[in-house]
Amino acid sequence: MEIEIILLALLMTLLGLTYVKGWDIVKAKSPRHLPQFYLILTTARMVLVLTVVGAYVLLAENRENATRFALTCMIMYGVMMAITLSLRH
Repeated sequence: MEIEIILLALLMTLLGLTYVKGWDIVKAKSPRHLPQFYLILTTARMVLVLTVVGAYVLLAENRENATRFALTCMIMYGVMMAITLSLRH
């Protein structure tokens, strides 16, 4: 399960960096589109994270590992959202 956590942390880092850098680019080029950017990227992040969790649950060997992974993923997603929002708002 350690490799899954490392890959999940990498995914969350990439999603957070995408948000922060994208926010900077949109703010510099067209600040009036920031709300649309936020909604679109938040939707894409949620869909991606739910897809990863769903795929892991379907491929997991047992239910206990799948539950732990899903819980870990949701906690990491919440922390990533809190950090990115605190950096840009």
